[in-house]
Amino acid sequence: MKKAFVCGILASLFFAFTFVLNSSMNLAGGFWMWSACLRYLFMLPLLALLLWVLPGDRFTPVLKAIKRQPGSWFLWSTVGFGLFYLPLTMASVFGESWLVAASWQLTIVAGVLLTPLFGKRIPMKNLMMAFVILAGIFLLQMPHLSSGDWKGNGMALVPVLIAAFSYPLGNRKMMQHCPEEMDTIQRVFGMTLCSMPFWILTAVVAFVQAGLPGKGQIVQSAAVALFSGVIATILFFYATDLVKGNPKQLAIVEATQSGEVVFTLIGGVLLLGEQAPNAMGLAGLALIIGGMLCNSFLSAA
Repeated sequence: MKKAFVCGILASLFFAFTFVLNSSMNLAGGFWMWSACLRYLFMLPLLALLLWVLPGDRFTPVLKAIKRQPGSWFLWSTVGFGLFYLPLTMASVFGESWLVAASWQLTIVAGVLLTPLFGKRIPMKNLMMAFVILAGIFLLQMPHLSSGDWKGNGMALVPVLIAAFSYPLGNRKMMQHCPEEMDTIQRVFGMTLCSMPFWILTAVVAFVQAGLPGKGQIVQSAAVALFSGVIATILFFYATDLVKGNPKQLAIVEATQSGEVVFTLIGGVLLLGEQAPNAMGLAGLALIIGGMLCNSFLSAA
């Protein structure tokens, strides 16, 4: 469990690049749909190169697995990647990077609530800790909610809610359908490949609405693809693979993603000049970190 927990924390560090760089691209005038689809269009060749340099034939098992169950692969890859990242990128238009990252922690509760869909009972202690984390998120959101801009906050929270359920659902479904001999990198490559129809369609819509992306957006999207799309995704999927037979430990690994809030807050304030949270927000941040740590203690008990 310790190895999975460490991998989850490292994944949250690299996932933080998503929120900081997406916010940076928005501030520079980049169209959010391009920010979404470019990440995965860059991820595909990066993952293909990674599989190519690794020993053995890494591509054939993936293609055979997709051929055996094409419907499941295309459906759950689109859910886990497409319906996760497109709404999450949309949300970045409506708030600071750390605020979107904090709202994204809804996925912790989503992951716990999805447990019955996979024939397991909801781990109640982990659910309680998830609500502690959500209480922290609520405190972070309070200044924005009290401002009266309910429409703006709703435009940020609704897509995040969709993304929060789509990511663990697609991930867990694909863990069920992947052969045991397939490793994490192969699974991420297969899911990226099968989500391509969704991303190509998104790119067409982006071109019609905003034309071609600028050079800065292309460079930053490539960085998101490398740090968040490849490194963070592989680390996180590897961590979930390590504990996939234990719903309590799986919930804890998913809860490590609350670390994104801390890393994104630091990056947003230092690199983008975003306004830091007030005292209430800092109390919320403490709750988020405390809830994550308590989850790890429950796992060790």
